[in-house]
Formats: sequence, C-alpha cells, structure tokens
Amino acid sequence: MSSPLTNISERTVMTNVGLDQADLERRKKYVGLGPSDLANLAAIRELVTKHVDELVDAFFGQLAGNEEAKVLLGYKELTTQVRQLKRAHLIDMVAGKFDLNYVEQRIKLGLLYSRVGLETKVFVGAFQRLIAKAGELIMGTFPEAGFDRYVSLQKVAFLDIGLHTDVLIHERQRLISRQSEAIRELSTPVLQIRERLLLLPLIGVVDTHRAKLITENLLAAVRASRAKVVVIDVTGVATIDTKVANHLVQTVNAARLMGARTIISGVSAEVAQSMVSLGVELTPFRTVGDLQGGVETAEEMLGYRVVKAE
Repeated sequence: MSSPLTNISERTVMTNVGLDQADLERRKKYVGLGPSDLANLAAIRELVTKHVDELVDAFFGQLAGNEEAKVLLGYKELTTQVRQLKRAHLIDMVAGKFDLNYVEQRIKLGLLYSRVGLETKVFVGAFQRLIAKAGELIMGTFPEAGFDRYVSLQKVAFLDIGLHTDVLIHERQRLISRQSEAIRELSTPVLQIRERLLLLPLIGVVDTHRAKLITENLLAAVRASRAKVVVIDVTGVATIDTKVANHLVQTVNAARLMGARTIISGVSAEVAQSMVSLGVELTPFRTVGDLQGGVETAEEMLGYRVVKAE
C-alpha cells in the first residue's frame, strides 16, 4: 500500500499546517472545549472504554456500505491497523489530554485515510455514526447528565474532524503540487537523439514560468550530455511574447557559453512576424524551416553524414 505520498511524517504535516500549541488552544476554543467538558469526559471514560470495540464496529459498519471505502476494507492487514488506531482514538477522546501528542496521533490516522483515498464525506459519515452510537450508550446510562456529557464528546469530535480535514487538504495540495511538477517536466522534454546532439520540442503556450523551466532543463541536459548542438523546435508554439522571446535569447546565449550551439526550427509565420514586430534581437538564433531541416543541419555541424542504403 505504498504511494508517492507516504514519505511524509506527522510532525512534518504539523509544521506545514501550522499546528503548534497556540493553534491547538485556538482550535479548542473554537469548539468550546473547557474544564467542564474534561469533567464530563472523565465521567464517561469507563463506559466508552468498556464499549470501545462495539463503537469501532459501528464505524466500520458504516464504512462497509460505501464503495469509496473498498481500498481501506479490502486488505485485512490494513483494516486491522486502522481498527487498532481507531480504538486508540476513542480511548484518547475520553482521556482528557488534548495536547500535541494527541494531535500527532490524529494526523497519523488522517494520513492513512488519505493514502487509501478515503474521502472526507465518507469519513465524517462513519465518524458521525460512531458518535451517535456513543450518544445512545451515554444517555442510556446517565438519564440525567447524559446529554451534557454527550455534548462534551461531540466537541472533541468536532476538534478531530477539523484536524482530519486539514490533513486531507494538505495532502491534496501536496499531490497537486507533485503532479504539476511532473507535468511541467513532461512539458519540456530534452531528448538526446545522437551523441552530443539534443532536441527540445516545444508545444503549446510558452509563458514566463515555462520559459524559465526550459532554460533550467536544457542547460542541465547540455552539461550532463556534453552536447555541442541543440535543436529547439517551436513548430507547436502559436505565439511568443517579448518576455518569452528574450528568455529564449538568454537560453541560447547561456548554452553557447557552455559550448553548445543552438538551432531554432519550425518558426511559423505568425511567430516570425511577432518576434520582428517586438524588436527581439535575432542574431543569437540560427533558424531553419522545419524539424527535419534542423536535425539535418545539426548533424552536418557535428560531422555526421547520412548515406542512403542501396
């Protein structure tokens, strides 16, 4: 059950989300958790501990009816681990010690839910069923004080849901960031097509951020492959603005300083007119009409000669 997102620790999430002692105190204040609630929790501690397995069953019983929980429930070892963590969670809820260690344990469980794709709405539904079951036990055992004690338990539940939601948001943002990084890398591929010859095909919109990434990837590839010639093909680029054009000029100049000459292929009429009208300095560029011409010119510069087989 490993994934690219399993290398983050509970402490790292706490730091990234800003979960320190001051934040925890604010969260307890938001849900109204105070000294009287700690007394109410102490009064139901024995009851909840006695029925903890029954309450955990209510949680998993609710999950069993959701298709979204099939990954979590589909592996016996994983299910056993989550049951143990949920059991410990319930006992901690009535222990009355809501410190940073408590937060860390909630994040540990939240990260596990995130890694198996358990959505917030599914978790909240199952957790609500668990708390409702606990309420039935509490008010059935304590006819007079049961409601107040149940409300105190609900405050802890609200605290936990807030922590859980922040963990899922954090993990989703981290996943989006990782995916965006991967997409950016795929959008600027530098290909080695012969010894000392690199090809950089550009497709789509080239904005300032992508132009910077192009420079970084290309120069790194030039160094790694000891390239002498680079072909940058812009056939798939519809428009280039002043900033991007100047950035490409800087890229060509930087590659030259590293010993690599650059050929630009596939410049469309629109891009050519745009660059001329923008007054872009064109002297660093050596241009050819299309990609085939660019590769053939690069091979000639490197001393390659293509001979047609008889």
